[in-house]
Amino acid sequence: MGFIFAIIMGGIAGVIADRLMNANNSLVLNIILGVAGAAILNFVLGIVFGLWGGNFLWQIITGIAGASALIWGYREMQKRR
Repeated sequence: MGFIFAIIMGGIAGVIADRLMNANNSLVLNIILGVAGAAILNFVLGIVFGLWGGNFLWQIITGIAGASALIWGYREMQKRR
C-alpha cells in the first residue's frame, strides 16, 4: 500500500510542480519527477538535517520542491544540447 500511496503523492506533487514551472510535461513524466523528487529531497533532508519522514503535507511539499528541482535540471540539460 505504501508504494501505491507514493505514486499517488508523486503524481500530485509532479502535477503541481509542472504547473508552477510551466513545463507542460506528460502525466507519466510528472509522476516520475514527483516520486523521484520526493525521494531524493527526503533523503537529502534526512542526511543533512535529520528530518526523516513526515505527514501528508510534508511529503507534498518535498515532492513539489524535488520535482521542481528536477524540472529545472531537465531544462538546463536541454539547453546544453
